[in-house]
Amino acid sequence: MTIQQIIDKVKANDPKADTTALELAFELAEKAHKGQVRKTGEPYISHCLHTAYTLAQMKADINTVVAGILHDVPEDTDYALDDIEKLFGKDVASLVQGITKLSKIKYRGIERYVESLRKMFLAMADDLRVILIKFADRLHNLKTLNALPTEKRMRIAKETLEVYVPIAGLLGIWTLKWQMEDICFKYIYPEEYKKLEYKYEVEKKVERHKYTQKVKTILSQKLKEAGVDHEITGRFKHLYSIYKKMQNKNRKFDEIYDVFALRVIVPTVADCYKTLGIIHSIWKPMISRFKDYISVPKPNGYQSLHTTIFGPEGKATEFQIRTNEMNEEAMYGISAHWYYKEKGVSKEMPAKQMRWVKEILDIQKHSEDTKDFIKQVKFDVFRNRIFVFTPKGDVYDLPEGSTPIDFAYAVHTEVGNKCNGVLINDKMATLDTPLKNGDLVEIIIEKSRKGPNYDWLKFAKSHKAKNKIRQFARSSPLTTLKKFIPGMK
Repeated sequence: MTIQQIIDKVKANDPKADTTALELAFELAEKAHKGQVRKTGEPYISHCLHTAYTLAQMKADINTVVAGILHDVPEDTDYALDDIEKLFGKDVASLVQGITKLSKIKYRGIERYVESLRKMFLAMADDLRVILIKFADRLHNLKTLNALPTEKRMRIAKETLEVYVPIAGLLGIWTLKWQMEDICFKYIYPEEYKKLEYKYEVEKKVERHKYTQKVKTILSQKLKEAGVDHEITGRFKHLYSIYKKMQNKNRKFDEIYDVFALRVIVPTVADCYKTLGIIHSIWKPMISRFKDYISVPKPNGYQSLHTTIFGPEGKATEFQIRTNEMNEEAMYGISAHWYYKEKGVSKEMPAKQMRWVKEILDIQKHSEDTKDFIKQVKFDVFRNRIFVFTPKGDVYDLPEGSTPIDFAYAVHTEVGNKCNGVLINDKMATLDTPLKNGDLVEIIIEKSRKGPNYDWLKFAKSHKAKNKIRQFARSSPLTTLKKFIPGMK
């Protein structure tokens, strides 16, 4: 990967784009990461370039691509965030800072933290472009997992599947979601992956290719006769998606009939419906398998017509019909949404993007399936909650304005009762310091301490912390209670 490939991709998206910042970012990153080598043996700068190229593929704005190149500079080199702000401005620096925050989040296989991690991930990303960068970064890391020790490889794969993938689906970034899923599938369930890959890629590949070509030829001829410009491509279901469907519906591979689909890209919405009519005039449709996501888009903005027909030899064949703009948005979600609707990120974009995601979540909030993250998370919860974590990476969500005392009691009652000091982001702080999203908090305890200081009630915010302090007071001598509770006789 080279900086020129990234520049070419950005220019292909927008021929008028000023790519000077990309060249400067590359020069800084190359200098900053000089001598650093990844576990694969490649120079570290290659990771930065791969991350940025993925963002350019997603039609991300220039600042996001620049931040993709620089995303590891403050954490792994001698250059600070201030250096980035001086050279590239506040917007780029803010994106890089957001990535630095998210890099602290670690999933350690404890199920009860999964939901908090997902919430924290979204809540900490004040600008959703940060999540796009993090996904691009994670995708390249996944592609080089084989260079890592087995234990770390498994941890990263599980973290991706549990935390990143659901958020990618929520935001409609399907192309990254599918890639991440399949790589994780390969490492977490290697035997199942090998069996399915053999069936899919070896046993059925030739047969599938012949059938697809036959259907494409028939449909293409009819569309030409009708004067519809078109592009027909094969869209094959990803291995993890097939595996999940086999598990959920207890079916064998041969019983999954929508393993592949044909995607028809046409110029206009009118052409979409015209194409649908032509397909139904050639082959008999399965009425129960028709979906009009153009007139009624999915909550994440996805638009397309889906229809399944009985094709040649009576085989069930799915078609997805959409415009090029719909296809880009289906592949790259919010990134393409911004590209087409806003022509780049404007000053108003952060407010707009938050409102857009909130709408998605609001639509989902009445679902009965409380275990499903997308249906469970309500965006308005983030407005009065903060997410902080321990040095081990365990996440705790607390009321806004919470202090280290609230955090201590959230960890454990005894940690709260014996709390004697606190380190916030590795620096000593007072116990009444308000905590912020993403803070790393380490409580210093005094084992000989008998209980909390009643003055803590003046700044404790959480219901749990206040209750525990009062409970201890009730178990104390009466004289202490009189001092503690005003007006008590």
